[in-house]
Amino acid sequence: MDFLISGFLSVTVEQLIMYGVGILLIYLAICKDFEPSLLLPMGFGAILVNLPASGVINQTLAGIGETNGIIEWLFNVGIEASEALPLLLFIGIGAMIDFGPLLANPKMLLFGAAAQFGIFFSISVAALLGFDLKDAASIGVIGAADGPTAILVSQILKSKYIGAIAVAAYSYMALVPIVQPLAIRLVTTKKERLIRMNYNPGNVSKKARIFFPIIVTLLAGFVAPASVSLVGFLMFGNLLRECGVLGNLSKTASDNLANLVTLLLGITISFSMKAEDFVNVNTLFIMLIGLVAFVFDTIGGVLFAKVLNLFSKEKINPMVGAAGISAFPMSARVVQKMGLKEDSTNHLLMHAIGANVSGQIGSVVAGGVILSLMAQYL
Repeated sequence: MDFLISGFLSVTVEQLIMYGVGILLIYLAICKDFEPSLLLPMGFGAILVNLPASGVINQTLAGIGETNGIIEWLFNVGIEASEALPLLLFIGIGAMIDFGPLLANPKMLLFGAAAQFGIFFSISVAALLGFDLKDAASIGVIGAADGPTAILVSQILKSKYIGAIAVAAYSYMALVPIVQPLAIRLVTTKKERLIRMNYNPGNVSKKARIFFPIIVTLLAGFVAPASVSLVGFLMFGNLLRECGVLGNLSKTASDNLANLVTLLLGITISFSMKAEDFVNVNTLFIMLIGLVAFVFDTIGGVLFAKVLNLFSKEKINPMVGAAGISAFPMSARVVQKMGLKEDSTNHLLMHAIGANVSGQIGSVVAGGVILSLMAQYL
């Protein structure tokens, strides 16, 4: 009984706040279906690591000695020492993605680049707010709406705010259906949202599908060598999918591997959500800057489409540009839903998917570019 009383008495206000954060994440996962595979383990982990004298964290206890906590061990092995967990997740993501719509309409690749504008804008904002350059660079990656890339970049750069960055990245991925429509309507007119686009899928050969991940990896390696681990694992997963001789491995990567790593990554990243590191005003700034990055990525893609329309005979519905972020396939579905709302016969899904899968490439390349640039300053 004394142990129970002493445990309650040792709880700090900051830890109570983290219990609330954990319960909120669990609520969003279960009741709102917002990225449940990640927000639920992150929320539960936030509670675990903030319990007094928590056994999931390494510590030295009187009369017992040194204890090895499982979550801290997973963090040290799977993220801090090797970045293994986020990289393994990219194999599963690559095995899920069909680059066919992008290969059938290669100009959609431009939107994967244009929709990364918010990343670099937000890095500048974070630096102006007083964050040092490595933290500012890590925070900016939130705008890619790509949680694994945000975690990997922030860990490689040794950011102090990896927990807040992970929560922000996955929260905004989950909020795509809410945030993106608002941002799209802000910079488009009804006439623009009514633009019709015909889909001519063409014939994407098996050879093209196989060579694509190989060529992308080679190009990324020469242009941004620091992106090779990101792009390479993503493209390796896609090669498993497209080669046609490793069906069982492709299915394992896209289902079992992706699910298992997602689960472990969610609860492992909670190690960086300890109250003393998480509950501060900088966390609020990170959430705000992440939102700015996400909104500007969306707006950047839309405005880029509008610029292309100035020089193109075949007009592009600007909403398709918004799908250039990495949140696949949520962003493409948002664009399709908005297009149908404006005109029930206007189907934009395949165009949006082409832009959306290019956003997967764009986000990991952007992460690699940031790491390459930062290597010159650190």
